[in-house]
Amino acid sequence: MGDSTQLACLCGAVKIDLIGEPAARANCHCASCRDFYATSMLSATAWPSGDVVTQGALQVFQHPTKQMSRAFCPACGETVFGTNRLGLRVVLNSLLARAHDGALPENRTPTMHLFYRHRVVEVRDSLIKYLDGWDGPTIDDDHPTAP
Repeated sequence: MGDSTQLACLCGAVKIDLIGEPAARANCHCASCRDFYATSMLSATAWPSGDVVTQGALQVFQHPTKQMSRAFCPACGETVFGTNRLGLRVVLNSLLARAHDGALPENRTPTMHLFYRHRVVEVRDSLIKYLDGWDGPTIDDDHPTAP
């Protein structure tokens, strides 16, 4: 089964085992993620659904018009993962960091920015910045404004 990481919601009623390695580690700037997760940029890892094993009752909210949902603890309300249109489980990096004494382990830090053309905050770092998805054009860090 491989390595696993154990996480829990704030109250501990829901526990999660992340098995193996994530499919992606990214900061997402798309309007869907910003709106759905109420953040200016979503920093998360994406996992195959079978690699996210939960214990405890979950409540699920399905977005009314998009192929995305959030699973959260009914006791404390914390989102423990989302599901994107590809069926991947999206685990927020804040949850991962809390499980590691407040800092993301090196093998869980973001490796890219996605949908950077849609950003609402400018980020100056050395990560590759895809203007849209990870199979599209990138922004040259020497020219920080998207076309």
